[in-house]
Amino acid sequence: MPNKLNPYTEGVNEYYRKVWINGCFDILHRGHIELFKYGKDLGDELMVGLDDDGMIKRFKGDKRPYNTLQDRIEVIKSIKYVDYVCSFHSTETLYKSIEDYKPNIIVVGSDWKGKVIIGKEIPDEIKYFDRVGDYSTTKILGEV
Repeated sequence: MPNKLNPYTEGVNEYYRKVWINGCFDILHRGHIELFKYGKDLGDELMVGLDDDGMIKRFKGDKRPYNTLQDRIEVIKSIKYVDYVCSFHSTETLYKSIEDYKPNIIVVGSDWKGKVIIGKEIPDEIKYFDRVGDYSTTKILGEV
């Protein structure tokens, strides 16, 4: 699958910061773009991990995803804040992807405070991103 995946940055110095964000990113909205911008502002390199189609169906139901994994990869790759894109099909492969990438920071939505964050012990820190306005993929799809 062609994407911008190149997590093994060689020869980086101790000040080089790698940031990880993951999710469905099925129907993009301004909140997602602000999340990617925030993530990129925290470091030198931003990797976005995408749930594959089967994983989204398991967690969101049979009507999702709205856009296929390949379509979501192409769209996410085109965003200027995103350096690399990868995908995963289970919590185990999500963990392995984070472990292989070795981020300094994982960014998650503030709605994840107090919840299980896969791979939270891998980076130096977890950063929480507050929701922007009333943007929501679920709300958008409910209005379609």
